[in-house]
Amino acid sequence: MGVRNIVQAIPLTSVLSSAINASTYTAITAAGGLPAACFLLRINSTSTTDVTISYDGVNDHEFLLHGTSMQIESQANNRPQNSVALFPAGMVVYAKGTAGTGSIYLSGYYQPSGV
Repeated sequence: MGVRNIVQAIPLTSVLSSAINASTYTAITAAGGLPAACFLLRINSTSTTDVTISYDGVNDHEFLLHGTSMQIESQANNRPQNSVALFPAGMVVYAKGTAGTGSIYLSGYYQPSGV
């Protein structure tokens, strides 16, 4: 079964900045991780403190300044041409940093399977 020619959004998830700490990663994604394989992820921070992002809960992968956002488009970075590069369904995205006020939000977009 192929993919449909539409784009859908995963449900927006978030974590309160006051719930994170500098020594342990806290999941931003809902239980079970990403509900679909996404070609685009966006992380928005309304936190009053900077955060570190991890895609495995162990290693530091990104640094996000407070009050900023980042967007990763996997399809723009795939090789070889015409292959598919997606963030896998079930992947958990984590944040850590000094507790502050505000939230860290995760949104994502995918192309659903079907007719």
